[in-house]
Amino acid sequence: MPERVAIYPGSFDPLTLGHMNLIQRGLATFDKLIVAVVYNPNKTSLFTPEERMAMIRECVKNDPRVEVDSFHGLLVDYCAKKKTDVVLRGLRAAQDFEYEFEMAMMNRRLRPGLELVFMMTDDAFFYISASMVREVAKLGGDVSQFVPSQVLKHLKARFAKEPSAKKAKGK
Repeated sequence: MPERVAIYPGSFDPLTLGHMNLIQRGLATFDKLIVAVVYNPNKTSLFTPEERMAMIRECVKNDPRVEVDSFHGLLVDYCAKKKTDVVLRGLRAAQDFEYEFEMAMMNRRLRPGLELVFMMTDDAFFYISASMVREVAKLGGDVSQFVPSQVLKHLKARFAKEPSAKKAKGK
């Protein structure tokens, strides 16, 4: 039987416990998961794609079933390059569904046969988003309950010299 491989694309800026939950659940469904950091030049990122990939590798502890990669351009082209037609996506709320549904339809038009597997986020992580984690961390808030400890140390280092984080803490 051929290996079941899925691509889990995202910005992962930063990787959250919600992302980790999807990675773990994806590995229960697929033989291999390619966690693919999307490079989007139109977005201002906190971490470089290389930094995000390194954090993901730290968090998955070099699990041989997880490949960490990055890509530019269209997801359908990346799927063709990786020779897989399965994409894993997480859903948190109704607005996620609408966006993901539109993207899924476009991607299936661009690459017929592409299968998108949607997993509902575990209810413990339903409200967590990377953008919210970035904002709270930047303002000096405690995000330890939202991100893996490996990511937390990178966030603390990134914002250690930020005046807004110190100001928010009353320093």
